[in-house]
Amino acid sequence: MEKVQVNMKSCLQPVPKILVSCRDKDGKNNALAVAYCCNCSYAPPMIMVGIVPSRYSYKIVKDTGVFVVNIVTRAQKEMFDYLGSHSGRDEDKLLKLNIKVEEGIKVNAPLLADCPINIECRVIDSIVTGSHEMFVGKVEYVHANEELADNNGDIDFSKLELL
Repeated sequence: MEKVQVNMKSCLQPVPKILVSCRDKDGKNNALAVAYCCNCSYAPPMIMVGIVPSRYSYKIVKDTGVFVVNIVTRAQKEMFDYLGSHSGRDEDKLLKLNIKVEEGIKVNAPLLADCPINIECRVIDSIVTGSHEMFVGKVEYVHANEELADNNGDIDFSKLELL
């Protein structure tokens, strides 16, 4: 089989689609779609998310040092698309879509309650990699819908229809 060069943006797909939620110092909540997200350590557990500096949420995460990774299902595609194509500078996106939020347990950032998995993170480092700043977040708490947890406390991803 012959190989051809393909788009670098898609070379590590599929990965779960995620929304990063955050809260500014004045208490305003926001969320954005993030294309670059990965585990980067298991001891201690850490996640890295890439945010373009021009994005509204970039300054919020930079200033507060916390964020929540929310994993999205296929049924939430419309919400994901909207949050990824509109700016919190222009409107309160969560209010406009009537998105239910809950408080984090360890960080001062909102959980998108209808997402089946929410991962609270505290920024411990970051690196500018070109178009994005990669925020390394220490995982402080993981919330998952009860039916997704197996007997060992691991998430059974086979029970999810990821976007």
